[in-house]
Amino acid sequence: MKLNVENHRRAARRALPRFAFDYVDGAAERNDCLRRNADDLSRLALLPRVLRDTATLDTRIEVFGEIWRRPFGIAPMGLNGLTRPGGDCMLARAAAEAGVPFVLSTASNERLEKVAEPQRALNWMQLYVMRERSIAEQMVRRAKASGYGALVLTVDVPVSGYRERDVRNGFQLPFRPTPATLADLAMHPRWLWRFLRSGMPAFVNLAEREGEDSLALQAALLSREMDRSLSWDCLGWLRRLWDGPVVLKGILHPEDAREAVARGIDGVIVSNHGGRQLDGAASTIGAVTRVLDAVEGRIPVFVDSGFRSGLDVAKALAMGARAVFLGRPLLYGLANDGEAGASTILRLIGTELERAMILSGASRVEGLDRGCLVRVDDYWCNAGLSHPNGAKET
Repeated sequence: MKLNVENHRRAARRALPRFAFDYVDGAAERNDCLRRNADDLSRLALLPRVLRDTATLDTRIEVFGEIWRRPFGIAPMGLNGLTRPGGDCMLARAAAEAGVPFVLSTASNERLEKVAEPQRALNWMQLYVMRERSIAEQMVRRAKASGYGALVLTVDVPVSGYRERDVRNGFQLPFRPTPATLADLAMHPRWLWRFLRSGMPAFVNLAEREGEDSLALQAALLSREMDRSLSWDCLGWLRRLWDGPVVLKGILHPEDAREAVARGIDGVIVSNHGGRQLDGAASTIGAVTRVLDAVEGRIPVFVDSGFRSGLDVAKALAMGARAVFLGRPLLYGLANDGEAGASTILRLIGTELERAMILSGASRVEGLDRGCLVRVDDYWCNAGLSHPNGAKET
């Protein structure tokens, strides 16, 4: 019985070949950043208020003039087709049904025009800028023509993080399975059958016209061969291509947040790429307060990386984040049950969030604020007591 995201994760591990699960689940180097995201969230506790009227609950928020039914969305994730053929479209449809946004990755495996087809969708487009900037330019033009609502520029990948699990598995493009991988594939016949029918996923949006993507470009994107000359001064180039909201993804430092405001950026996503880039990076829940203080409410601040439950989402909202973007949990659901699995995850986290709000005494998202939060270690220290683990707080 899958009652929470961890249950779905374990089921996904059984459903996917090792190299595919490790690509989804893995992080950089020793996975310290991945653990830090979870550990720092666990150190935050809620201080519920009681005798509050929560008979009517409202989880809606407004972002850039659009209403989200829940204060979370689906983060951009590359190579979703490795988890399930057609995964990008499945995630987009699940998001549309839930009334939350879906952010399509540059490293997607479905044409962005096809993903944009649902009329109810709140689709955003994520952008990597590779060495050949014409790739980004044609994608931005197509996203604009297809009605994507915002452009998300990822800024924390000047070079790919060192993901040891992918290296050990020999995962690269073009895909060359080892004897061990072939034996593993034989143990996952359902996954193998789906991919024998559809073929291995490709990064189909790198070329303006379908079918023109080269193997060299495919490999370059997988290894994150980006334009390392991209700087703040290059944002004018992007603004000339795109006249809608621009959001920077990968902000951790408050000075970068201030610079984003000064440069006219419309929003920022506090992100450490799910721990997949700099293993020594701060957790996002630890960084979000400083970023919020830096922008002083002038632009919305979103957050991702490490969020696994509606309770985690509630903590970020109480910190002051406008919304949370969810990543791996959706892929666990996708691996298990396709589109229905992704929808299950969205409903699960939505239900958990509602329960956390009711038990905290908040009938609206705005009812969650920093007064509802306490850092566990600080709480014991300020009370003049020893921590329950027996160590005296200093």
